[in-house]
Amino acid sequence: MEKVRGFEIAKGFENAQINLPVRKTKYSAGYDIEAAEDCIIPAFKPGQAPTLVKTGLKAYMAEDEYLMLCNRSSNPKKKGLVMANSVGIIDADYYGNPDNDGHFMFSFFNIKEEDVQIKKGEAIGQAIFQKFGVVDDDNAEGERVGGFGSTSK
Repeated sequence: MEKVRGFEIAKGFENAQINLPVRKTKYSAGYDIEAAEDCIIPAFKPGQAPTLVKTGLKAYMAEDEYLMLCNRSSNPKKKGLVMANSVGIIDADYYGNPDNDGHFMFSFFNIKEEDVQIKKGEAIGQAIFQKFGVVDDDNAEGERVGGFGSTSK
C-alpha cells in the first residue's frame, strides 16, 4: 500500500507506548492527539515561555498538504490551556527532519492561577490534514534544514 498521509512514532519514542491518533466519529475532521509523557504546565507569568507538550509523533503527507494542530475546545475553560501560536502548522517537509525526525509538539500557555498537570495518554489537541494552494508566480525552492522553528533559516 502506498503511503499517502498518516502518523508514525518519532525516533526516541519507539518504546514509549504511544497511541497513534484516531478520529472518534466518522464525521470528525480532527485526529485526537495524546501527550507522550506526564508534564506540568505552570500558571502563566509575564515573560514566561510556553510549555512544549511532547506527542512522540511525526506525520507524513503529500507535498501540497500540511497538518494543522488545534487546541481541544474544552481546554481553555476546563484546564486554562491556550495554544501559544493559536494554531500549529506542520509542513510536509518537517517529516523526518535531521533535528528531531519530525516530532511535533503542542505549545501551551496556562491562563489559570494554578499549575496544570497533563498525564501521559491524555488528549491534548487535535490534528487536521489540509491541502494548500500557491500563487501563479510562486518559485519557492528552499529546503528545510532543521526542526522546530527552522523554516526561515
